[in-house]
Amino acid sequence: MIEICAVGGYTEIGKNMTAVKIDDHVIIIDMGLHVDNYISFTNDEDLIGISPQQLRKAGVIPDDTVIEKWKDKVALITTTHAHLDHIGAIPFVAPRYHAPLLMTPFAAAVVRAIASDEELKLSNPIEIIQPNSSFSVTNDIKVEFISMTHSIPETNMIAIHTKYGIIIYALDFKLDDNPIIGKKPNYKRLEELGKTGNVLALIVESLRAGEAIKTPSEGVAREMLRDVLLGTQSEGKLIVTTTFSSHLARIKSIVEFGKKLNRKIIFLGRSLAKYTAAGEEVGIIKFSDEVKIIKYGNQVKKFLKKINKSNAGEYLLVVTGHQGEPKATLAKMVGEYNFKFAPEDIIIFSCNIIPSPINEENRRKLETKLSAKGLRIFKDIHVSGHAAREDHRDLINLLQPKNIIPAHGEQQMTSAYASLAKEKGYKLGKTLHMLSNGSFLQLK
Repeated sequence: MIEICAVGGYTEIGKNMTAVKIDDHVIIIDMGLHVDNYISFTNDEDLIGISPQQLRKAGVIPDDTVIEKWKDKVALITTTHAHLDHIGAIPFVAPRYHAPLLMTPFAAAVVRAIASDEELKLSNPIEIIQPNSSFSVTNDIKVEFISMTHSIPETNMIAIHTKYGIIIYALDFKLDDNPIIGKKPNYKRLEELGKTGNVLALIVESLRAGEAIKTPSEGVAREMLRDVLLGTQSEGKLIVTTTFSSHLARIKSIVEFGKKLNRKIIFLGRSLAKYTAAGEEVGIIKFSDEVKIIKYGNQVKKFLKKINKSNAGEYLLVVTGHQGEPKATLAKMVGEYNFKFAPEDIIIFSCNIIPSPINEENRRKLETKLSAKGLRIFKDIHVSGHAAREDHRDLINLLQPKNIIPAHGEQQMTSAYASLAKEKGYKLGKTLHMLSNGSFLQLK
């Protein structure tokens, strides 16, 4: 028998964690942070000296005590990709289980970096798996990584093969046929699995299930950046760009256009340094040959003092702080660093606002301060890394799952996915299952 526990991420955005029990063996997929709660709890500082119990109470990490009775049955911990809402809790939660970690080279590099930053010892051995390959857990259980596109390298769907059928875990993905880094989605393998008629359940993200579109390719965002960076009168003006530090494809485009502008490209901020180092460690990118990377706040402050009105036009800065985080570099530039912007210097937000009250308020405050300095602000130079409704429809058609379990979203998001599933003929409570954190589902 298969039993699924929705540990985290089923009633909110983030804090993703799911446990799948196959007879007497348990596989855990994802151990993520709730990023808003993390920022509120830590003021965006490191979590050094904070106990997992404190983090659970604050809602920063999943409450995995709901699977306490399964603790000794956990045979494997794995993850789909290296975003913090999927891997950020691993150094705090994984050591509770005597099980190896299975992840791609890039995700492993990021996890090691997080553990190092938080001064934590990660006792679990790490097993490396390449996209589009498999790992045998037991003679009857196999975990397969299926290459997918998203807003971070080496994203995969995970297929758990059992004698009862296949469980597919699809958090997160988009169907991008023109990625900037990496390969196209492995449609062939998804179609092969669907044709077996053996996909017992699809556990799937719901973030944009209510948007009746197909998510545009990352190539579209690249062209948006090209228009702004190369098509704007910027001579003599400082250019500051900010995006998700993990979005190496987006950053790659920024670097390429910065070189065309003959700008000195500087990365400022810890998370940019962290993800860049991880990408270079595994050979995905090589930015350090083309850019200067400044990690720590005192070094950033010292460097910014060297920039003045006479030489600002030489630089393109890539900085942290796209959500308006008070402790990130961009907010500090208009705050404690008191950086001397000139009128019509250029600020580019190559991102969207992750929908939450704290993010929206932080960005509003930051944009107000930037506008008061007379800067040119370009917003939403971005396409999402998440599937929209028509991508989800295509995935259902490819996999033909017997059961659907919406995840990774607030109620209106999982409800939107449920409405699509109902359009496809799934029945609530029979083949469509709406779970909440801490709930269990048996599949026979």
